[in-house]
Amino acid sequence: MKRMKRSWALGIVLVFAWAAVLSACGGNNGKPSAASGSASPSASAPASESPSASAGAPGIAKPRVAFVYIGPPGDGGWTYQHDEGRKYMEKELGIQADTVENVPESADAERVIGELAQNHDIIFTTSFGYMDQTLNVAKKFPNVKFEHVAGYKTNDNMATYFGKNWEASYLSGIAAGKMTKKNLIGYVAAFPIPELIYNINAFALGVQSVNKDAKVSVIWSNTWFDPTAERNAAVSLLDKGADVLLAYQDSPASLQAAAERGAMAGGNDSDMTRYAPEAYLTNPVWNWGPYYVKKVKALMEGTWTNEPYLGSFQDGMVDIAPLGPSVPDDVKQLVNETKEKFVRGELNVFTGPILDQSGAEKVAAGQVLTDAEILEMNWFVKGVEGTIPQ
Repeated sequence: MKRMKRSWALGIVLVFAWAAVLSACGGNNGKPSAASGSASPSASAPASESPSASAGAPGIAKPRVAFVYIGPPGDGGWTYQHDEGRKYMEKELGIQADTVENVPESADAERVIGELAQNHDIIFTTSFGYMDQTLNVAKKFPNVKFEHVAGYKTNDNMATYFGKNWEASYLSGIAAGKMTKKNLIGYVAAFPIPELIYNINAFALGVQSVNKDAKVSVIWSNTWFDPTAERNAAVSLLDKGADVLLAYQDSPASLQAAAERGAMAGGNDSDMTRYAPEAYLTNPVWNWGPYYVKKVKALMEGTWTNEPYLGSFQDGMVDIAPLGPSVPDDVKQLVNETKEKFVRGELNVFTGPILDQSGAEKVAAGQVLTDAEILEMNWFVKGVEGTIPQ
């Protein structure tokens, strides 16, 4: 999985939850590569020696920074947002970072990360499937700092980071529930892993909060970035009668397919308005820049730690894209008002009573799921049509 999804006072509990998530994901929990090749930086130091400041140094005035990407920044989604975060960091700190894109989640990743570690001080590995490779390299280069997105494994010199994107999925569901006329909303899902399951559930609960009659129909594309497969999945939902779609992949293919059929849709990771303005609904987005600034600056000041981080609306790591021009003002106002409840800490998506697809109670009235329970979710809420392959 590319990301699984904050201060981590809950660190120990959440690390346990991440372990459960990996177990639930099985062997295919990494984000599939968008390309088979990878570029490598030139090495300027022996592989067995780190170039970072010596242990106990107060900081590094101008650290050498690198990013490892699963796809190209031009994907318009996941990698695009990480690259925007890199640019923000560069502008804020006056540091030029190196990037390596299209790196498969395989032995190639460990090779690329290892080569970067020879001449960089901090490396951000931006896909869940790089977790073990990042850890292996981190152990070999104790003076280099590593930041891994969405994972649960850490080391003295390796931290993890992610965010509560299910909050933004809930808001997207409110918009979808208000805009559907047929009460059938399609969800083009990537892989049957907890990250998708809790986002689908949050989306469905958002729909139900404003439209009790609407159903959410799920189809799995088993892709992160395959426009053809994602378009075909979207078309199958449109053929079924869905008039609003949400897609949890990196490409805008589902949005474009919906636009051609007069339906509305949202994508994932970034604002995709530009791909089909009149058909655009909204979707969760990421804002990585402030985190990248924070961690690189901490390295400069000698205050970097490996504390895991889970962001939210409250710190701006998670957000929702502006609602499209075809969304009425009253719907925009409702979404914005609900967002403010998340910002103030007044709303939790998974507050009971919540039933599963069979009608069995999963969350009792008044009960609130913890982050750890959300992160290992493996069941659909009532109102979601579809199965979770085992």
